[in-house]
Amino acid sequence: MTQLQPGLGPRDIAVAVVMNLLWGMNIIAVKMSVTEIPPLTAAFLRQSIVLVVCLSWLRIVPGRMRELLGIGVLTGGIYFLVINLSMKVATNVSALAIAGQLGVPFSMLLAVVILKERIHKYRIAGVALSLLGVGILVFDPAVANEMPGIALTALGSAIWACSSLIQRNLKGVPVLTIYAWIGLLGAAILAPVVMIFEPEGMRAIPHIPLHSFAWVAFSAIGSTLIGHGSMSWLLQRHPISSVTPLTLAAPVLSVAFASAFFRTPLTPLMILGGIVALTGVAIVTIRSAKAGESRA
Repeated sequence: MTQLQPGLGPRDIAVAVVMNLLWGMNIIAVKMSVTEIPPLTAAFLRQSIVLVVCLSWLRIVPGRMRELLGIGVLTGGIYFLVINLSMKVATNVSALAIAGQLGVPFSMLLAVVILKERIHKYRIAGVALSLLGVGILVFDPAVANEMPGIALTALGSAIWACSSLIQRNLKGVPVLTIYAWIGLLGAAILAPVVMIFEPEGMRAIPHIPLHSFAWVAFSAIGSTLIGHGSMSWLLQRHPISSVTPLTLAAPVLSVAFASAFFRTPLTPLMILGGIVALTGVAIVTIRSAKAGESRA
């Protein structure tokens, strides 16, 4: 077993910077992919790329197949179907980046309800702040038309939270094996959905321009494999309480990159909601990491 190192060295910081940049820029790639390619087809392509890259790691893992199949269905199929649809109907994707932070408090609430975990006042306050921050967006006239996208993003966050609980039981399973199953089941689920609802998208796959395909490839390889692979690499070397706070830069970068790339304004209410939501997420993330480490 690898000895965990308490301090982060220059290489670790560099990996964390790359990880956050990839996750931050991914919101642009997803929005552009569903703009240039039908959204369900784009989701199918993303999972197909993940499967091809990770295919050599696809294997039966005794005692873990129920979890692998569950996370494959939820994360590979349902989650990306919902998220791509949310991006398709949205104009101001910065608002969706803020709403996407609900995954952290949702995950903790599910752990309380399903796993009967105990939480104390700090994490309760963090959940309340996260919900309040996203709730502030409802009162912003600039994002009034984004409610369908925000609702779908919130649903996606709930699905992600369910997947995060399942992933707790996959410790020790190689990340690439997990994503091989996610890619396989995601592609298998999305293929018939695309053929039913976007048959023209499936037929057009061989004719997709390279620049459009590149957006999907960036999400699949950059955000999913390199981004999450970097997170796994850091967690293997350092305590979880040292690593998880490093992820908090990603939502800030997502909002900033989306606003700059798509030239969508950040209103005072959006900034306030983002700060409140991110503060809540930071509290939940850091306190949960410390609580998890104390139980280890």
